[in-house]
Amino acid sequence: MREIVIIGGGASGMAAAIAAARTGALVTVLEHNEILGKKILSTGNGRCNLTNLNLKCEDYRGDDPAFIGEFLKGFDAPAALEFFSSAGIYTKCRGDYVYPLCDQASAVREALVTELEMLGVKVRTGCHADRIHQDKDGFLISCRDEEVPYRASRVILAAGSRASQISGSGGSGYALAESMGHSLSPVVPALVQLVSPKKCFKKLAGVRLTAGIVLYVNGKITSEDTGELQLTDYGISGIPVFQVSRYAAKALHRKQTVLTEIDFIPQLSFKELEQELRARQDRCGEYAAAQLLNTLFPSKLIPVLLTEAGIDRQLRAGKLSKEKLKKLVKICKCFEVPVSETKPFSKAQICAGGVRTSQICPETMESKLVKGLYITGELLDVDGICGGYNLHFAWGSGSKAGTHAAGSIRA
Repeated sequence: MREIVIIGGGASGMAAAIAAARTGALVTVLEHNEILGKKILSTGNGRCNLTNLNLKCEDYRGDDPAFIGEFLKGFDAPAALEFFSSAGIYTKCRGDYVYPLCDQASAVREALVTELEMLGVKVRTGCHADRIHQDKDGFLISCRDEEVPYRASRVILAAGSRASQISGSGGSGYALAESMGHSLSPVVPALVQLVSPKKCFKKLAGVRLTAGIVLYVNGKITSEDTGELQLTDYGISGIPVFQVSRYAAKALHRKQTVLTEIDFIPQLSFKELEQELRARQDRCGEYAAAQLLNTLFPSKLIPVLLTEAGIDRQLRAGKLSKEKLKKLVKICKCFEVPVSETKPFSKAQICAGGVRTSQICPETMESKLVKGLYITGELLDVDGICGGYNLHFAWGSGSKAGTHAAGSIRA
C-alpha cells in the first residue's frame, strides 16, 4: 500500500493532490462538502485573486516569522504562475494582483477539478474524516458514517480553517492535528470587520471613503493602513480594516483594550486641513458650520463630525472659535473608535493562529513530530494580508506537501 490520502479538497488540498499525482502517486482526496474547492468560488469577490507578484515576508503574519521566509524561497510568484499554466489556468495582472484571464473563480475550480480527473485522483465528497491513527503500516483515517477506514502511507491534512460561511468550515482539522500531537496558536478571525459600541455608526451605515486607520492595543500603535473604508451600522469594514483586524482579534482574545483612530481625510495634513477650514470660515462666515465640511466629507458623516467636536451644526461658521476649529480638525483626522469585538468566523476571510509552524518543515510541509504527516494551508499559523497572499500560501504549501509526500514513498 503506497497511497496518499489528502483530508480536505480546498485550494491547498487540490494543489497537493495534483502535485502528488503528477509524481506518480496514488491519491485519494476526502472532502467534507459536496464539491471540491467550494471556498475558492468566493475568493476575490468571485474573481479569484490567485497570487501576488510582489510577495514579501512582512505581508504574512504568525508566531514564527522565519517560517514564511523559508517557505517563499521554495515557492515564489513564478512558481505559482507555472502551476496555474500547467493546469490550463491563464492569468492576467492588475498591478501586482494576479487573476484568471476570465475573471471567474468558478473557472479556476473547474480547471483544477478537471486536472485531478485527468490525473486519476480518487475523490470522495461528503466524507468527514474524524480520526487519524498511525501504526507500523502507515495511517488509518476513519470517516463519519463509513465503516471501513482509509489506509495510507502518507497523509496530507488540508482541512482548512474556521473562516467562511461555507458549511463544513468548522475547523475540524485543528482537532485532527492536535490528536497527532500538534499544538495551536490561539485561532481568531482575521481579514474581518470590527465592531464598535459607538452609537453614531447607526447614522453612518453605507458611507464609503478613502481613509487611514491606526490600531492601538493598550494605548500603543500596533498596525495601520489606508484605503477604502466602509462605515456600517455595527462599526467599520473595508480593506484597511481587514489588514489590521488580525491584531485586533488577537488583542481582544487576550482581553486587551483595542481602539482605532480614523483619519477621514488622509489627503490633507493637520495644518492643511486647518488652513482650508479657516479659509472657508472667512469666505462663508454667515453660513451654518456644516458648510465648512461640505465637499470634503460625505454628507452623512458631516453632522457626526460636528457633534463629536461639540459644535452645533446650525452655528454660524464665523462664530466658531479657534479652539473649536482645532478640535474639529482633530476629530476629522483622529476619529476615535473603540473596538469591542470582531465579526464572527463566518464573516472572516481567513483565520489568524493555527498549528504552530515551529512543528512543520517549511521546505516540505511535513510534520516534525509525525513522519509521513503533512499539514498545509489555513490550518497553519500563517495569515497574509489581502491581495492573493493567502491563496498563494495554499497553492504553495499544498504543492510542496504533495511533491515531497509522493517522493518520500518512492525513496
